[in-house]
Amino acid sequence: MIRYVGIVCVLAAMACSAADGRPAVRWRGFNLLGMFQNHGQPAHFEEEDFKLISELGFNFVRLPMDYRFWIKDQDWTAMDDDRLVPVDQAVAYGQKYGLHVQLCFHRAPGYTVAKPPEPRDLFTDPEALRVCSLHWAHFARRYKGIPSSELSFNLFNEPGEVSEEAYERVATALVAAIRDVDPTRFIVADGLRWGGRPAQRLFKLGIGQAMRGYAPMSISHYMASWVGTPTDDPVWPPPQAVSPLYGPAKAPLNVPLVIEQVPAGTLAVRPGMVSGKVRLRVEADGTRLFDQVLEPRQGASDWTNVVYKSEWKINQGRCVRTFDVTLPNNVRRLQISLPEGDWAQLSTLTLTGPDGQIATMPFEQSWGRTNGTFRFTGFGPGQGFHAGQGSADGRAYLRKTLIDAWQPAFDAGIFTMVGEFGAYNRTPHALVLAWMEDNLRLWKERDLGWALWNFRGSFGVLDSGRKDVEYESFHGHQLDRKMLDLLQRY
Repeated sequence: MIRYVGIVCVLAAMACSAADGRPAVRWRGFNLLGMFQNHGQPAHFEEEDFKLISELGFNFVRLPMDYRFWIKDQDWTAMDDDRLVPVDQAVAYGQKYGLHVQLCFHRAPGYTVAKPPEPRDLFTDPEALRVCSLHWAHFARRYKGIPSSELSFNLFNEPGEVSEEAYERVATALVAAIRDVDPTRFIVADGLRWGGRPAQRLFKLGIGQAMRGYAPMSISHYMASWVGTPTDDPVWPPPQAVSPLYGPAKAPLNVPLVIEQVPAGTLAVRPGMVSGKVRLRVEADGTRLFDQVLEPRQGASDWTNVVYKSEWKINQGRCVRTFDVTLPNNVRRLQISLPEGDWAQLSTLTLTGPDGQIATMPFEQSWGRTNGTFRFTGFGPGQGFHAGQGSADGRAYLRKTLIDAWQPAFDAGIFTMVGEFGAYNRTPHALVLAWMEDNLRLWKERDLGWALWNFRGSFGVLDSGRKDVEYESFHGHQLDRKMLDLLQRY
């Protein structure tokens, strides 16, 4: 067990707020995955990672961990201290290289966002909550005496579709289990809905909260196997148009997509996911140009990812066919609607003019929103399909979809950070850098710390395996210098 005394305690008092132990500096760093998911491999953290992160000018690491690494014989109540030695080593490496270490139960007893799910539910099962509390109490005893300037606890990763009341009950119990042993430990809880918004009922606990920086998922998780086939190619700044279209049963959301002043040409309509049997219609100034029934069917050549939804007794699936619609001259009002059925996504509209010019209209998949009126402004650079509010703006999108949701936490003075962010290595690199910079600028404005997922690997700055990066050799690794330079600026 690691202990720190004397001068370290004096430094800790200087580095942390006397009121609640919150950090006095903005955390900037990485997630390290040495105990992320237990598939039978040994737990291990590389000292080199801590050394390099420090040398590159960062000050923070978050360790997302799976509790199955430290239990005996699959008994979730039996903790094996020998199996916690890698955590001890990681904490010691953080001390050695001046990095704050945050411990997170990525798979906690009773809850995970990963697969397979836990057999018992932390939010409804008292025994799961009791066991999870035992684990945090054990960690609190093991690391008691290490100041909060060096070490913090992150209760568990990304509560999903859970009520705020249930989250309050669970978080209150876990915080109490820790503070009964170590009253001064600084604690962070992830926000609700996978870190999408703050848990306001937790404000009174005197702990921090963590958001995520993955919006939109079409950028951060493009082509990632664990989230399924992407709906559409990533675009940044984000599309102004939103999808899906909704049928009559979803009123008042059943608003058609309207585009004004569209020239003659061919409009290629590329759908995405479709829910049940729907009718997709395209009209020009009241004249019907296209009317097509779409119905997901298992084994049909035009469909993939078809799943039967028993709760609604319908199939949902992705349409892989593109439909061409011939447009007449000088369409004043083009309307695309769903006059029958549940909902259907649009991935892209592509207009090809008579001389071969092309303009593309991508869509952001955003549930519960509708479109205003668009206008076609031309085929040239900076032209195309534009909404009345003007051109797309990445930071404005991020403020609206992420930052604004966290305003209650900012107003309440709650310590807030970004516990995870980044983009998978299949997203085009130039787009990733532009998207990351928009995020980083906003976080710096708000004095929010952050941790990239990960340091080495498919989201990271080292050995990420991207096909469109000119890597630099660095201590035996392949360094993404452009991404590193960007992170160092913020």
